[in-house]
Amino acid sequence: MRRELNPGRVVAWACLIVLMLLTLFPFYWMLRTAFSDNTQLPGHPSSLLPVESTLGAFKRVLGLSSVAEAQAQGGSGAAVNFWLYLRNSLIVSTVTTVCQVFFSALAAYAFARLRWPGRDKVFALFLAALMVPPIFTLLPNFALIKNLGLLNSFAGIILPTALMTPFAIFFLRQFFLGINRELEEAAMIDGAGHGRIFFGLIIPMSAAPITTLAILTYINSWNDYFWPLLVGQQEKVRVLTVALGVFRSQTPQGGPDWAGLMAATLIAALPMILLFVVFARRITNSIGFSGIK
Repeated sequence: MRRELNPGRVVAWACLIVLMLLTLFPFYWMLRTAFSDNTQLPGHPSSLLPVESTLGAFKRVLGLSSVAEAQAQGGSGAAVNFWLYLRNSLIVSTVTTVCQVFFSALAAYAFARLRWPGRDKVFALFLAALMVPPIFTLLPNFALIKNLGLLNSFAGIILPTALMTPFAIFFLRQFFLGINRELEEAAMIDGAGHGRIFFGLIIPMSAAPITTLAILTYINSWNDYFWPLLVGQQEKVRVLTVALGVFRSQTPQGGPDWAGLMAATLIAALPMILLFVVFARRITNSIGFSGIK
């Protein structure tokens, strides 16, 4: 049944369109700058279209331009090992996601389905950890990683979030609590232990929330900047987010290479854009379920 168009709906749609345009405009400005000639950008600051459209910024970022060509186009001429940084980001995000989802699922199962003394009190402590701002744990974690000799290593970047997070445990526990206990009891009557129940019953029935958690974890790990900057300063373990900051600091004589920086940002964001295109509905549902963005 088609709803009638009334003034209230018109105003609501107008506000929605304005908010959508405000949200998408920074992304459009990034595209506009990435496809512009960096030497011509200062002369056309208010142009809504790419200035002297060119792919030079992408060639500089991907190392396809010579030093002379890069400097002539307004770049710094410094080499950017983009593929190495991309590989490092993939390693860090993938290992963090696999480990965190697996160990969080184990912990959530223990909190949701097993009965042991002090279970609810321990879970309350985990929930309390959600209230602690992550910035407060950076210094202790940095001291621990340094004392373990793991600075400038993938292990140092991954370990603090590889085991589990309070949010991940809470997220999965809430779903595990809704699984019918009679199914678990029937499996026990057939001789199944907790390990078999977890891998053969709980995990298959929880594929949707586990996939959702994996997507959210991968996006957060990919976008993380401060922790990789603290412990991964060497190029061999530098991730894309940190590399963008380094690229920004390689300022040429005439001013920042804004076109190159926007091109690098666009390329760095492409995996997350593809992830969103493939799992758009699941990501939207997860945002509504978890209340995060």
